[in-house]
Amino acid sequence: MKSALEIKPDISYKSAGKFEETRFEKIHNEIFKSSAEASVILAQEIAQLIRSKQEKNKTCVLGLATGSSPIKVYEELVRMHREEGLSFRNVITFNLDEYYPMSKENNQSYHYFMHQHLFNHIDINPENINIPDGTVAIDELNQYCIDYEMNIKQAGGLDFQLLGIGRTGHVGFNEPGSHINSGTRIITLDHITRVDASSDFNGIDNVPKRAITMGVSTIMRSKRIVLMAWGQNKADIIKRTIQGDISSEIPATFLQNHPNATFVLDQSAASELTRFKTPWLVGECIWTQELKSKAIVWLCQKTKQSILKLTDRDYNNNGMSDLLAQEGSAYDLNINMFNVLQHTITGWPGGKPNTDDSHRPERANPAKKRVILFSPHPDDDVISMGGTFSKLIKQGHDVHVVYQTSGNIAVTDDEALKFAEVCNDFVGNADAKINFKSVIEFLNNKSEDQVDSLEVRKLKGLIRRRESYAATRYIGLKDENTHFLDLPFYETGQVKKKPLGPEDIAIVKDVIAQIKPHQVFAAGDLADPHGTHEVCLNAIFAAMKELKPQKYMDDCWLWLYRGAWHEWDIHEIDMAVPLSPSEVLLKRHAILYHQSQKDRVMFQGNDSREFWVRAEDRNKNTAILYDELGLAEYEAIEAFKRFDY
Repeated sequence: MKSALEIKPDISYKSAGKFEETRFEKIHNEIFKSSAEASVILAQEIAQLIRSKQEKNKTCVLGLATGSSPIKVYEELVRMHREEGLSFRNVITFNLDEYYPMSKENNQSYHYFMHQHLFNHIDINPENINIPDGTVAIDELNQYCIDYEMNIKQAGGLDFQLLGIGRTGHVGFNEPGSHINSGTRIITLDHITRVDASSDFNGIDNVPKRAITMGVSTIMRSKRIVLMAWGQNKADIIKRTIQGDISSEIPATFLQNHPNATFVLDQSAASELTRFKTPWLVGECIWTQELKSKAIVWLCQKTKQSILKLTDRDYNNNGMSDLLAQEGSAYDLNINMFNVLQHTITGWPGGKPNTDDSHRPERANPAKKRVILFSPHPDDDVISMGGTFSKLIKQGHDVHVVYQTSGNIAVTDDEALKFAEVCNDFVGNADAKINFKSVIEFLNNKSEDQVDSLEVRKLKGLIRRRESYAATRYIGLKDENTHFLDLPFYETGQVKKKPLGPEDIAIVKDVIAQIKPHQVFAAGDLADPHGTHEVCLNAIFAAMKELKPQKYMDDCWLWLYRGAWHEWDIHEIDMAVPLSPSEVLLKRHAILYHQSQKDRVMFQGNDSREFWVRAEDRNKNTAILYDELGLAEYEAIEAFKRFDY
């Protein structure tokens, strides 16, 4: 019987519309447009396996993973249980790993995670749930791990193992250096793994240094393995795992030798694979304008030449002979590409009035536009497009900035305590809207995994709010054009948020309907460590889709900016807004008004630089790329991509 993933779905991504050439790849993989679509297909395969075992009156033994990757899979399994009668009575589960030491009650434990996302919502027999115990005494751990292995064997072995992958290439917690023959054991976590987990634990100092994990050999004995990877952050390690040599330095590469393993990826995670990154090196392509742009920019960077210096030989020697034959000459290709890039550059992000706009990224009319700048957190606006923000105001547009979340979880306890103590000294309890004494008492006695009280969250949110006002005033925006939505999905007091709900979409919809914008700017960077950007963007997409029948939406264009983690590739940019040295400095100062985010960034991802440094370097690097391609030389450039909603 074929699994759901062996039956290739229609939504699987096809490079440039041509037959997939996978000669560089050593592991079977399926690529989907989104993690949500992939998760549904994956849940269907698991459900199919459970039901087939039920028909034979057999148990189904599942190896399960934790982390953000499998959450949507578990949500779909829960839905199938509730709505389609999928039973888990014949299922036995073994989880991959657990932090050590770690109590089951700690909300950062994988025991807590699995019950929160799956076990509390299905009819599995509690005796059939096996999760490594992070409270076992250290002198008993060796025997405990041996017993865990024996329990898997006595259950008949793993029928299906679900995996994620870390940036180090770990599966489970099998860090670099793990041996192919390793079994269940305690292991010391790699520094990168602990950095990636630090935001969950409110700082790297609180992340356990060790964990219990199934070994590589345990995983490899599974009858079927599916590894999930979502997002740009996983693209590099996915390429190295699928296309590289087998090495203990990337333990996931051991899966190349498994007879029934599949990697399930979204397009972002697959983006560095050769057949997507440079498909012209693999085989013939259908040369769309986007692919031509991508290839020519790549060729310039490879040959270290500007566009207008590329020759026929450059194209022929680098897998683009069919493109050259199609277009006729390098001269024609070069001129056309030069013009495409030249037309993206504008100092008028709202459109230049009384000007021929046929080769400009934005319309000339209306000359004065109503603009909404959506910012997921209370600093993404100035970090990502502070210079463009300022230009839009100076050029007379009616600009509104809309902060979608309070950002309270990104304020450290120390920062909140400092503000509370100052306020308490100044106003005392009598006139304060917040009982600062109770806030001080809470923060001074807060336990490691305790969720902030409502008053503490309110204070932290107000800190972010006042920093935002300071920054937007510096940019030149009127206070009445600054809006705070405090979307409900975010307000959990924890790193983990609620799913996007109808109330979130309704709030975003209301602000769009109120302003009736000609332009909407939104964060298209989905690489933030905890997915807030993605949820905020989906809220905007849903709201604009519902509003689309309204007449005023006919004139509304959506522009996506990138945040503090990635920039658009040159071939993806539809509007490039140059910044002068003074505008770069203005942007830096606006970012620095967000003082609670300076010096100690709580959710910095895998980049240790402060946000203002990241933003400045990114904008200057974009300008350097334009210069190296033979365009004008600028101090910095902010980049945008137009999105048809």
